[in-house]
Amino acid sequence: MEIKVLGSGCSNCKKLLENVQTACKELQFEANIHYVTDYMEIVKTGLMRTPGLMIDGKIVSSGRVPNSDEVKKMIEAAK
Repeated sequence: MEIKVLGSGCSNCKKLLENVQTACKELQFEANIHYVTDYMEIVKTGLMRTPGLMIDGKIVSSGRVPNSDEVKKMIEAAK
C-alpha cells in the first residue's frame, strides 16, 4: 500500500504525517509512506486543499487533519 501525505510543510501537514505513522504502527501495518511537499506534484493529484491524504492513488481526505483512529479506518477500508 502506498500512502501519501500532501502539504506545504506546515504544522497541520506534519501532524497528519505523524497520525499516519502512528496508525500504521498501531495496526502493525507496513506501508510506503511518502510526504509530498512539492507544489507541482500536489497539483497533479487534483487535491484542492491541504493537508491531503492519498491511499493507493485515491484522495481520502483533504483540508483537515484526521486523527490516527480515523486514519486507521481509512487504511482498513482501502485494504
